[in-house]
Amino acid sequence: MTETAHLECPYVSCGSSNAFSYNSDGYGKCHSCDRGYPSSQKMFDWAKEKYPTKGGNDNMTFTPKAVAYTYSVVEDKSDGSYVNMRSINSKTMEDYGVLTYSDRQEYVYPSGGIKVRKLAEKGFYAKNNFKGDELFGMNLFTAGSSKMVTITEGELDALSVAQILKSGYTNPVVSLPSATPSKKLWENCADWLNSFEKIILSVDNDDAGNALADKVSKLFPNKVYRVDHRPFKDANEFLQGGKAAEFKSAWWNARKYTPENVLNSTEDFLSLYNDTPEHQFYKTGIEALDDKILGLMQGHFTVIKAPTGIGKTEVMRYLEYNMIQQGVPIAAWHLEETKLRSLLGLVSYECNDNLTRRDLIVQKDANDRVIDAIKKLTSKELFYQFFLGDGQGADELCEQIRYFAVACGCKFVFFEPIQDAVVGSSEEGKETMLADLSVRLSKLAAELNVGIVTIAHTNENGDPKYCKMIGQRASVIIDLSRDKEADSLEERNTTYIRVEKNRPCSEEGAAGMMRFNSDTFTLREVI
Repeated sequence: MTETAHLECPYVSCGSSNAFSYNSDGYGKCHSCDRGYPSSQKMFDWAKEKYPTKGGNDNMTFTPKAVAYTYSVVEDKSDGSYVNMRSINSKTMEDYGVLTYSDRQEYVYPSGGIKVRKLAEKGFYAKNNFKGDELFGMNLFTAGSSKMVTITEGELDALSVAQILKSGYTNPVVSLPSATPSKKLWENCADWLNSFEKIILSVDNDDAGNALADKVSKLFPNKVYRVDHRPFKDANEFLQGGKAAEFKSAWWNARKYTPENVLNSTEDFLSLYNDTPEHQFYKTGIEALDDKILGLMQGHFTVIKAPTGIGKTEVMRYLEYNMIQQGVPIAAWHLEETKLRSLLGLVSYECNDNLTRRDLIVQKDANDRVIDAIKKLTSKELFYQFFLGDGQGADELCEQIRYFAVACGCKFVFFEPIQDAVVGSSEEGKETMLADLSVRLSKLAAELNVGIVTIAHTNENGDPKYCKMIGQRASVIIDLSRDKEADSLEERNTTYIRVEKNRPCSEEGAAGMMRFNSDTFTLREVI
């Protein structure tokens, strides 16, 4: 028995030109795909002439077996057969060398690696040293053979697009091996992809698809277009739904893609104009301050800063009370106070009386007034008071803000002081953590269209203690000052307001003053 080696494999799905060995008895084996020839089930007409068999195999007949699958398989699935599946016809399967078996479907990649799709249950596995660093179908199309190449997220979608477009070998359609392709894949395929003028993406409209589109657009700038799949998930759903014409139209009208954070078309800018939530101003109740900043604004990060003992907390409480009076839902957290002290501070404004010390409430009528005031302040679910537990910090604070904005409909969240929202073993550690928190708060305010108002202690230079970034990320900075050493009690109780930064409205400078009444424990504007 003699053997001839380095021959062309009879299996189309293999495609090897030199891995097949054939002997004089009429039997052979491919050392690339590891399959024997002839198959026990089917002969190949083209191969029968090149590799004639001896015995009865040359007269072998093949009878399809009826097999029921949820994938609408209409033919037997065996070595060398191309079948209709999920509305993809056998011609398309054959063009791409896809073989379907009773339990699986095999996609052969350019280097011979095979990705196997299980049919009975969702899942994949690899064989023949499949590495996932190539595009499925890439070997079928010559580089630069067309103006456009279409990339899909899966092999079945590539087959669907090819069939819908009736591309044959003139309009390249390829697939990624996964939604998160490797760096090696892009390195291997970069030159081939760059040979086309346009790269059209037919990928799912989900987080993975969006991330993929962002990646490709950055790798191949000014070349990437994206098909709008709506209302379907992918190309195969179009095909199965009898909507091939609709997909073709969407494909021809694919829009130039830019990353989500980049706008470059009239449609993008009109959408921005029409969809941007209205940032609304709400009066602070301090007339001179409202003349400067128009009021507290949703979607912005506001910092009230001053040294210790100036009355920052009372100014913030005054703002909180005025928001509630306007029917604006708010959430508030005063870290340096007890829960009861924070509540009674607001109640003092409602009753115009000092109710912050329980020992001052000695008469029953006072208790009744407190109860009535609490009912009035809380009956419409306008006020949410919250506290963070020990060991909780920036992450928990941001989660709370998101909860109040999304779940409770709060338009403003007040908390103080910002320095106590982080824990650091050193000033350097606190600076890093506060810088990160300030960035997160400014972004969170814009994302949720919620006003975030905080207090920042200052150092001897007048900058926010530990971290200048607090002020840099704020849209509005309100600076407070008071002469605690003045001879006059009235002057010692007067807080001066200055707008140091005003990004929304640009107006800065002196913005009035407020005087503290120790009898009522409240602030009032001095006109």
